[in-house]
Amino acid sequence: MGNNFSDFEKNIGVAFKNKNLLKEALTHRSYLNEHSDWPVFHNERLEYLGDAVLELVTTEYLFNFYPNHQEGELTSLRAALVNYQMMGKVAREISLEKFLFLSRGEAKDEGKAREVILANALESLIGALYLDHGYEVTKNFIERFVIQHLREVVDQKLYRDPKSLFQEIVQEKKKVTPTYKVIRETGPDHQKQFLVGVFLNDEPVAQGQGTSKQEAESNAAKAALEAFESEHKE
Repeated sequence: MGNNFSDFEKNIGVAFKNKNLLKEALTHRSYLNEHSDWPVFHNERLEYLGDAVLELVTTEYLFNFYPNHQEGELTSLRAALVNYQMMGKVAREISLEKFLFLSRGEAKDEGKAREVILANALESLIGALYLDHGYEVTKNFIERFVIQHLREVVDQKLYRDPKSLFQEIVQEKKKVTPTYKVIRETGPDHQKQFLVGVFLNDEPVAQGQGTSKQEAESNAAKAALEAFESEHKE
């Protein structure tokens, strides 16, 4: 963390005219709890704006790039491009994490919570870019850093729900339908963790964890897909 943003501006290829906008984009709500004299607001309003700009730019790009795709297909592709995992990944690629203003507690967070913070900060940055430089510069930034992952999304079929993709593959290859069972539930009601197993003919294939059954099932299907792919490469 630091106030010298020139390194970060080099990473993204844009210099901000209003440095306070950039500072606001990088300020997490938690930081203000420890720094009441901080000169800018936290980044949630900018995140709200950036989310809309990101959606417009990716929608416009996909609409033009895939003239024969139907609305449902375009929606799935867009969702895979702008979900929190991909946004967190892009945030790391531009070293956004090093410049974030977080409380000491939040700075220790790992896993999904950290990815969500990074994803939200990236959207805030997009909102700040839009206010500081307008649509074209922001569009170029999104195309350069976010939409360049489109090939990966398509090649790895990230636009497909892992459960339906796994079901399709095993039905074709093995003529069976996967089933999902909750193996374990832990934690208090407001912070439950689910461990779910995916089975083929009652044979365990993989497991996944999540804060809901749906998330755990999805993660189990992802793990099963990876196991299945590596097994069938050999």
